[in-house]
Amino acid sequence: MLPGRGPDGRAAVTRLSRLLGTRTAWTAVGDGEFFCPGCGGDRNYRRLTGQRRFALLGVPLLPRGATGPVVECAACRCHFGTDVLDHPTTTRFSAMLRDAVHTVALAVLAAGGTCARGPLETAVTAVRAAGFDDCTQDQLAALVEALAADTGRFTGEPCAAGLAIELHEALDPLAPHLAAAGREAIFLQGARIALADGPYTPAERDTLSTIGAALTICATDVTRLLTAARTPS
Repeated sequence: MLPGRGPDGRAAVTRLSRLLGTRTAWTAVGDGEFFCPGCGGDRNYRRLTGQRRFALLGVPLLPRGATGPVVECAACRCHFGTDVLDHPTTTRFSAMLRDAVHTVALAVLAAGGTCARGPLETAVTAVRAAGFDDCTQDQLAALVEALAADTGRFTGEPCAAGLAIELHEALDPLAPHLAAAGREAIFLQGARIALADGPYTPAERDTLSTIGAALTICATDVTRLLTAARTPS
């Protein structure tokens, strides 16, 4: 029988592992809150770096080099790579989604050229569903007017550079964390706001194209979604 095979071999390996092995001493270098893949929710974490040492009888002796850094969940104690911190917490994700829908609604209303009742009602419904429970038509209309005054542009014009930057700032960080269906849902909300008072204007199409690009939706799918939004759900 080969060494290490069978009950006697396994017992010998177990005894040896108790005598000789590698131990890691962890040092905390930071902390915060993250979305823990193990727990499936927001948790506190510690960022750790480690020093590996050869151990005899459980006593660390010779250094074996550095390891980590890793992220340790304060709840489940599991270790993860630091790339796990790239995923927003549930709280942060909700805020990003809320801000994205709000920005899209304002951009489409501004492109529409007027704050008519239909687009405003549709926009308010979308913004409230995203988390701004106290949003009103008057608030959105005032924000659109302030946006026009601040940028020095008239509503109904193609998407200006400043507004395009705002859309990308709101949508670019969110898009990687959304499935295709989620990105399309945000786009469709904007399209339905535009359609609430009639067919798309050139300025609305331009703004929606900018929204699609920021959501990493290809031009072909943007065209498909513009058509799909005309069909009552």
